[in-house]
Amino acid sequence: MGAQQTEHDSEPVTEAAPAERAPVRAGIAVAVTVLALLLVWAGLVVPDQTIVFHAGAFARLPLELILVVALAVVLPTVPRRVLAVTAGVVLAVLMVVKLLDFGFITAFDRPFDPISDSAYVGIGMETLRDGVGTKSADLVLVAIVVLVIALLALPVLALLRLTRVAAGNREWALRTAAVLGVLWVALRIAGAPVASSSAASLAADEVDKIRSGLEAHRILDREIPRDRFRATPGNQLLTGLRGKDVLLLFVESYGRAAVQGSSYSPGIDRVLDRGTAQLRAGGFSTCTGYLSSSTFGGLSWLAHITMQSGIRIGTQRGYDQLAKSNRLTLATAFKRAGWRTIADQPVNKRFWPEGRDFYHYDKVYDRRNIGYRGPGFGIAPMPDQFDLESLQRQELAQRHDRPVFAEVDLISSHTPWTRIPRLVPWKQLGDGTIFNHVPVETSTAKLFGDGARARKAYGDSIQYTMSTIVSFMRRYGNDNLVTILLGDHQAPAVTPRGASHDVPISIIAHDPKVTAQIKSWGWQDGLHPTPQTPVWPMAAFRDRFLTAFGSTP
Repeated sequence: MGAQQTEHDSEPVTEAAPAERAPVRAGIAVAVTVLALLLVWAGLVVPDQTIVFHAGAFARLPLELILVVALAVVLPTVPRRVLAVTAGVVLAVLMVVKLLDFGFITAFDRPFDPISDSAYVGIGMETLRDGVGTKSADLVLVAIVVLVIALLALPVLALLRLTRVAAGNREWALRTAAVLGVLWVALRIAGAPVASSSAASLAADEVDKIRSGLEAHRILDREIPRDRFRATPGNQLLTGLRGKDVLLLFVESYGRAAVQGSSYSPGIDRVLDRGTAQLRAGGFSTCTGYLSSSTFGGLSWLAHITMQSGIRIGTQRGYDQLAKSNRLTLATAFKRAGWRTIADQPVNKRFWPEGRDFYHYDKVYDRRNIGYRGPGFGIAPMPDQFDLESLQRQELAQRHDRPVFAEVDLISSHTPWTRIPRLVPWKQLGDGTIFNHVPVETSTAKLFGDGARARKAYGDSIQYTMSTIVSFMRRYGNDNLVTILLGDHQAPAVTPRGASHDVPISIIAHDPKVTAQIKSWGWQDGLHPTPQTPVWPMAAFRDRFLTAFGSTP
């Protein structure tokens, strides 16, 4: 009897379970639909620039969502699914583009270029590994891959869900789409920014970027041969610098913000003022201007090729195209005029074909043959001081039958500024192992999470490099040494918003006849530029420099 009662009591529980679960399932279904709607809505209206990234930017009515829902209601099942998948793929791609735009605008002060910027994937990962280590870089890579997969898949799934729900509630969906469509038109006529078609505009912009990128290739093809000095013989080039060793020193991330209008500029300015006084006391004259770089926050080689070729290059595609040409560079001009030409690139660790085939350097130094045996400093494999000392020992101090022209890429001020070396006595440099005993700060995690600390560390790195250059000039400079010192671009992450592309450039010489030849430029005395210092396009420097120092077009 007890057994029968137990069996009888259990039957209503089993029968009631589906009914009890139905509200839960319905609630989950509603929640999934709402999440799908929010995802699509956010994907359509989310901005791609930091300057407009705020809560109000999401309070917009996207026309694209209204149109997709209206079409889904009237289409048969198969075409509706095709519409949802197609629109989802387009939205997914646009979300990835927005994410890339956000990153590129933050880092490089420009949006993502679909034609050129895909070439930076390998370079970016290599730089990340050098900066934070292989394990951390691999974790970042995994996180990026997962994020991209999610961005590609979720919009498709979300739109399949929304269009299916709309088709299942046709009358309600049509009425809602009609009301929202009328509201959107009224808001657009009234000029209210709430009425959004930003996703469609972004898609059109990306198509236009691709078209412009392809056209830029043809424009550059026409510009490369237009060269006033292309056929100038060597005996008519750089006659005003005969017998001088000339150094072209690129200081990594040395931009206008370093010397003006930032929290770290006062400390750098003091170093520059002190350096000016020290150089003047040693008999050196210095004049300074500004150049507007072709890049911002990174991609230094674009600035280098712009400076040397006299053509503005702002994309990797343009760099690759120009590097395959026979365009005259400063290096090839010096080589043609009888100089021994050197490239000193301590960050490189493999063969650099452009050095041989485009710049035509007689000798290329990199981390494999500079002779450094000390510790690394993040992305910088060695301190700038050791790099300059190595150049002095291996080239400038040697008895060559020709003077030396050398491009030197000083890298100690490269982000993330977590291992900043100290200036040590030049006689103690040796093979660099002394730096194993010089204390440095190595807190990458804290630096990335602390903007104030990052700005201070960046300022410290520029102070170190500029102090090193001044010390080098005082120790090794003579009447036969001329130094062109400039930044390649503004620093990433720490440069104030809205900053220009300007970078300081200085020419230092012990022979007063050198600076006398550029007196007409209107540059100011000393290493420290002011707000009134003239600004030239970086691409204009080559021709003005060649002309000033006796070259005949």
